[in-house]
Amino acid sequence: MPRRLDAKMGSVDFNTTREKTVADARGVVLEIGFGSGYNLPFYKGVTYLYALEPSKELYAYAQSRIEAISFPITHLENGAENIPLSDHSVDAVISTWTLCSVSDLSATLKEVRRVLKPEGKFYFVEHGLSSHPFLKMLQAIVTTISRYFTGNCHLDRDIEKALLKANFSITRIEKGQEENRPLMFSYQGIAIAKKTNL
Repeated sequence: MPRRLDAKMGSVDFNTTREKTVADARGVVLEIGFGSGYNLPFYKGVTYLYALEPSKELYAYAQSRIEAISFPITHLENGAENIPLSDHSVDAVISTWTLCSVSDLSATLKEVRRVLKPEGKFYFVEHGLSSHPFLKMLQAIVTTISRYFTGNCHLDRDIEKALLKANFSITRIEKGQEENRPLMFSYQGIAIAKKTNL
């Protein structure tokens, strides 16, 4: 599976989307689902990166990309449901095609919200639930089988709804069906944690 994911996610077709998603991140950044480091060339203003990736095998594929960057990086060998960082400790969190595969989406977003500094930004690009009723049904059917062969990827998660439920405010979002891939529906945008009264 790590080799398959590394090959699949290394497609140059993803590069424009990766750059658009991560290039504005600044300061201390946490990337959840770091994988094999394909986002690294597109970071512009990062001073320190926490690379959260539970798979040692997948992270090993990133070594040549890590050696090519100028900012320090720390590998966190954890799942996104349990981030080993202090509250309000990062300026930005990055997720590129990760929320579809976490075992607990609600817990993951709760952790992302916890580690972000006030006004910190969550940059994301994900695939999830289509806006088309018939395709929604197909996504649900296909996911029951396909997730066992795609690293737990769920095609039928409503990313926008999950972010709002987790008390994020979405400042920008673009949604749409992927060209020539009818079961793939994309969400790309930026969210910030809503302020709460204690």
